[in-house]
Amino acid sequence: MNTQLLDRFDNATALLMQQLSSLSENQLNHVPFEGSWTPGQLGNHLYKSYNIMDVLNGNVEDTHRDPTEKLPPIEKTFKDFSIKMDAPEMVRPTTKHIEKDRLLQGLEERIQQQRDAIKSLDLSKTCLDAEIPGGGPFTRHEWLGFNTIHTERHNHQLERMIQCLE
Repeated sequence: MNTQLLDRFDNATALLMQQLSSLSENQLNHVPFEGSWTPGQLGNHLYKSYNIMDVLNGNVEDTHRDPTEKLPPIEKTFKDFSIKMDAPEMVRPTTKHIEKDRLLQGLEERIQQQRDAIKSLDLSKTCLDAEIPGGGPFTRHEWLGFNTIHTERHNHQLERMIQCLE
């Protein structure tokens, strides 16, 4: 088990859940500033991006490189908040009203699945069933690390959203 990855993942997802839980359902569905998603849409986007268990449990092969090699450039890009990114179609959030309890329950389930994967799978294996556009094949560690870094980026954005809603 990779305790460093698990700790970082736990910290990021705990903050996400705490921030989303602190909002009323109305706040969750309110656009905080022009050009922004709602906090609920941000949560829905992460919920969709956390749907990686089929990839992690799918076809894999031995990795012939550092199994975390692709994470430093991802981290550098995602920590640059001056960069505006567009979500791929498959993880774009719904435009419908988001039910707070349903969102939180769905996120909690997918977070737990990823925690279990970090604890039980060989994270050095390369996943063959899906790729992030332009990223090539990721190892299990890179998929889970990507979701951690991605969550950290959105936690930063969510904090700004909450400030605008107060």
